[in-house]
This record gives sequence, structure tokens and C-alpha cells, in this order.
Amino acid sequence: MPLNLPSDDLGDQGSERASILIVDDLPEKLLVFRTVLEDLGHEIICVRSGGEALKEILRHEFAVILLDVNMPDIDGFETAGLIRQYKRSAHTPIIFVTSYVDEMQTIRGYSLGAVDYILSPMVPEILRSKVKVFVDLHLMQRRLRRHADERVELARAEAARAVAEENTRRSSFLSEASRVLSGSLDVETAAQRLLEMLVPQFLAKASIVLFDEQGEAGLQVAAEAAGGPAGPARVSRSALPDMLAESELAALRDAKALPMPVGAPAAAARVTLPLVTAGHVLGGVIAESDRHDADWGSIHELIARAAIALENARLYRSVQVEIEERRGVEAKLQESNRRKDEFLAMLSHELRNPLAPIRTALEVVRRLSTDEPKLHWATDIMGRQVSHLTRLVEDLLDVARINQGKIALQTESLDLRDVLAHSIETVKPFLEARRHHLTRLVPDAPVWMRGDFARLSQVVANLLNNASKYTEEGGSIELSLMVSAEGQAVIGVSDNGIGIDADLLPNVFELFEQGKRTLDRSQGGLGVGLTLVRRLVELHGGTVEVTSEGPGAGSQFRVRLPCVSEAVHPDHAAANEPALPAVGCRVLVVDDNRDAAEAAAVFLAMAGHEVKAVGEGAEALASAPVFAPDVIVLDIGLPVMDGYEVARRLRGLQETRSSLLIALTGYGQRGDRDRARDAGFDHHLTKPAEPDELLAIIETWRAARAAAPADAPLPRAGNLRDATSRR
Repeated sequence: MPLNLPSDDLGDQGSERASILIVDDLPEKLLVFRTVLEDLGHEIICVRSGGEALKEILRHEFAVILLDVNMPDIDGFETAGLIRQYKRSAHTPIIFVTSYVDEMQTIRGYSLGAVDYILSPMVPEILRSKVKVFVDLHLMQRRLRRHADERVELARAEAARAVAEENTRRSSFLSEASRVLSGSLDVETAAQRLLEMLVPQFLAKASIVLFDEQGEAGLQVAAEAAGGPAGPARVSRSALPDMLAESELAALRDAKALPMPVGAPAAAARVTLPLVTAGHVLGGVIAESDRHDADWGSIHELIARAAIALENARLYRSVQVEIEERRGVEAKLQESNRRKDEFLAMLSHELRNPLAPIRTALEVVRRLSTDEPKLHWATDIMGRQVSHLTRLVEDLLDVARINQGKIALQTESLDLRDVLAHSIETVKPFLEARRHHLTRLVPDAPVWMRGDFARLSQVVANLLNNASKYTEEGGSIELSLMVSAEGQAVIGVSDNGIGIDADLLPNVFELFEQGKRTLDRSQGGLGVGLTLVRRLVELHGGTVEVTSEGPGAGSQFRVRLPCVSEAVHPDHAAANEPALPAVGCRVLVVDDNRDAAEAAAVFLAMAGHEVKAVGEGAEALASAPVFAPDVIVLDIGLPVMDGYEVARRLRGLQETRSSLLIALTGYGQRGDRDRARDAGFDHHLTKPAEPDELLAIIETWRAARAAAPADAPLPRAGNLRDATSRR
């Protein structure tokens, strides 16, 4: 067991302390040693056997060991031999303590690494002095090791800092190099910039050769330092036949399988470095350096980044070439399409020329014919086929006209119910011939819109004709008309025919597109009817769509057209509504807030005015020519087209040029009123406006209009600034 006797620390508390190991089997001698040595102020550890000494050596590093020679079990010499086997204590000073000494014992002790012998009884001053020498030597060695470690650590820190600074400098340089190299998408410019970075900062001379698409040497650029190693790079573009030997070119072409050179070649050495990116060899750099300390690592990294920039430039050039080629192809396609349209137009006109005399001659034959049944049968066949051929020619001509932009709609106010009736009369013989059952679902009230009556009739007739064509004899066809909540007229044509295949559905409105036909082509047609439908509907500002659940499930076509509204028949008015005055204005309320629009409409209607409410600017512009409102209450914050633009367009219409235009909006700043006045508004009311004030403005305007002479222009308020000041 270790014998750690308590002792007073007489040394300097701030001084460095060492450990002293005392090994003796006699407790009284251990007490004497501790008493003598404790004045040194160091840690003293006392043990009574060699085994305990070895355990303490594993725990502590000792400055000196005092070891009794004569001990039971393991004597001092054996203990010293074991102590020397430990790396930590291989050189620890050992002082043997013995009552007698002879020459053989002395030789054996010194052979085990002993530094001194002390005879018992000992002299305290001598023991203390000898131990102090070894303790001071141990502390000095410890400080020296610490100082050496600090110097090594400092050197490491300096080296790490130098490496970090070099890495930062290199990263900054390479980052700037990447920016400069990628700043141009021209291959030659990028190659010249690479040479300017290499020469003279890294190399005395450098050349670049780039391969073309066939792997042959194409662009060649060279650079060398002008006026000495520190002079600027002088770049030249020329074909240098001796730039690369054939063996070097072959090595470059196989560079993707070869490693890049490493290390620092000798001064003035010629090194070929490949430009490789993503396994693709773009070319190579021929580098010549006259310096032994050339930074080949940075050169390799710079060339690798240049390869990426050159590849990007090459790809950009390829894309540009492809774009130009596509533009050329598109131009050819457009020219081909133009010629096709011209051919269709010419063909249609040329076919119409013989059709006229054929129809006339056929009518003459009918008038002159006898009651011969076969002759009637023949003229009926010819009449039906001439009509069919005429319809095909007209369809071709219409497609050509639309493609060339030569169709001008003759718009007028019309009731879509009349359009549907006319279309039914057009296709009625065909429906009756195939014994189809036609169901009509149309509202009792008129559905007004502005459009071309003939063209809209053609749209519906083509849809009915298409439904009849692809519906078996005796099938059902439904024609419907309704007004949606969005204020659009929706014309529907549905059937229980053969349906439309899912692959054909996205292209059903394309020119000459048709479903699968049997060999007898019993349905006939050229595949232009639905194309005409879509293009005529689009000319009216509408859309057309088709749905089908597949073969055998029929099809459903929906045409959506902007309309004024579904007029309410007087008989449909609620019986408990108050009677309206006989005299009032037509007021158009435009507000995307449905509740606000309906509230304003109800209030104005109760005041005796005829009111129509819409939610968007496009609906207002479509309604104005037909409804011809006297007063327009217009919100500014409308979706898609704001109120200012709607006001400007309304002022451009003949029907609303002199109408009273009132802005009813949440925008109430001075600048908002100025913008309203510039857009053509007469008054600017900020929400929530007083309803009576709105009525007062309308009544004032009505009175001014009534007082104006008959031949005078209709009055405009023109006092927006005064009207808003009352708010």
C-alpha cells in the first residue's frame, strides 16, 4: 500500500511542483525521508515494496526515485530493473539507499541506471541537496519540453495560417478566373482570356488548340510574354503547323483515359495539358515555363475551369446554330402553310366556278323533265351530291379565309335563340334522312349578344352536322342554350353516337383531323368542320370544348360566348315587387364584388331604373353596345382590366360616349380622383357612398339632359372635382 503521509506545503504556492518517490520497507525510515525532503515543497510519495513502487510509476511521473537496496520479496536492484522497462521511467534518476556498499554492488547499481548511492545513516543536508538537484533538473527539462511543444505548435499554426492564406488567395484567383472565363459565350474570346491569365503570371509561353466536331485541330491561339517574363501577354490567332506534333495531337485525343501531369516539370519544359470536361476532349494547352517554382497546381485547376467555360461556349454556339436552323425550318413551314392556304383558296374558287353552271343546268333539267321516275331519281341524286360538294368547297374556302385573316364579322345585336332555329332548319334534311331525334332546350327569354348571325349559324350547324354524322341512324341529339353565372352564353350539342377516342380528343379541332373511318367512309367530309367551329368561335371572343368518355359513349360539345344577359320576361317578375316608375335610366353596374353589385342594382331598380350588373370589365365592354346604358357605375379595382382602362374604352364606344360615368371605389386619394377624371369619369364616389347621393347625381344628370335642346349634344357632367368635394 502507498504510504502518503500528510505534510505541510512550505514551498511557493505558485511554483511548479514535482513528484518524488521513496521506496523502503521500514516505516520509520520513510518518515525520516519525508521529514527531510518535505521542505523542498514538492509532492512526496512513499511506498514499502517494489510492487507498490511499480504501481505508482504507472500513475505518476517522478523527478527522482529513492530506492532501498535491501527489501523483502523484491530487492532494490530487481525493482530498478523493472522500473527501467517502463518508457515513462526509463531515464528517471534512481538513488540507491543502503547501509553498506561494496564494489560489486556499486557496479550493479550503476548498470541499472543509478545516479548515486546514499549510505545510512544519512546526512539530511546532503540528501536534500542531491534530491533538489535532480528535481530542479526534472523541472527544467519539463519546461524545455513545454517550450519546445509551444514552439512546434506555433510553427504549425504559422504553417496552417500560411496554407490558409495561400488557399484563400488561390480560391479568390480561381473564382475571379471562373467569372472572367464564363463572362463570354464566344469560344475564341474564352480561349484568349485563358491565355492572358496563364501568361506571364504562370507561364512564359502558352498555346491553345481546340478540336472541331470531327476531332480535328481547329482554332489555334498562342500567347507569350512581351518584353520579358514580366511583360504583358501578346495573344495572336493563327494556324501554327508546328504547334503540336501528330503524336501530341493523338495523346490529346486520348486524354480522357490519361491522367493530367503532376509535379513541377523542369524549367523551359514543354508540357501538354488536355482540356477535358465530362469525358469529352475539347483540345489542349501547350505550356512552356522558364521557372522552377511554377504553380502547376493552379495551372491545372485554371485549365480545368477553362474547359468548363469553353464547353459552355461550345454548347451555346451549338444552341444558337440549332435555333437558327429551327428558325429556318419554321420559316419554311410558314411558307409551306401560306402556300397551302393559297392553294386551298384557289382550289375552292376553281371548284365553285363549275359548280354554278352544274347547279343551273340541273335545275333546267328538272324543269324540262317529264314524269319519268328514273329521271327524277337521277336529278335528285345529282342535286344532293352538288349540295354536298358545295358545302365541302365552302368549308375549304372558309378555312383558307380564316388562316389568311380575310374573314370580317358582320356584327349585330342578335338573339341566340334565332341562331339555333336557323341552324336547325339548315341541317333538318340531313337529320331527317338519318331519322335522328333532336331535343331542344332553350330559354323562353331572349339571349342577346353581338355577333355575326351567319357565322354563328354556321358554327351550330357544323356541330349538329358532326353529331348526326357520327351517330347511328335513329340516335338522339340534344341542342341546348343557357346563360352561365359568369354571364356567358353556353351552347351545347351532345349525342349518343360512336364517341371520340382518347388519343383523338386533344386534336379534334385540328385541320383535316378525323376519327377512324371504315373503308366505305360512310360519314364523308374533309375534317374541316370542327376547325371552322373553333376559329369562328374564337373570332367572336369565345371558346369551344369537347368531352367524351370514349368509344360508344357519345360526345358533348360546349360553345361559350360573351353575351349581354338573359332578358327577364315581364311575366317572370315577382308579384310582390314594387311597381317601377315608367320613366328611368338604363344603368350598368360593374363590380367584381357580387354582393356590392347586386345591392347597388336592387337599390337603383327600386328607384325606377333599368339595371344590369356585371362583374368584369370585359363583360361591361361586351354589354355596353347592346344595352346602351345611360349611366355606368364602375368599380376601379377590377380583375384583369382595371376601371380606368374600362372607362377609357367605354368612352371610345359610340353607345357610351356621352353616358354618365361614375366611379364607385375604395380609392379616395387626390391622385385617384385625378386619374379617374383623366380616364373619362364624370364623378368619383368613395365607398361606402351614400345611396341618396348616387341617386342625386343621376337625377341631376337626367334633368340636365331633359333641359338640353333636341339638337344639342347629350350633356356630360365634367365636374368630377366638384362632385367629389361634397364627400
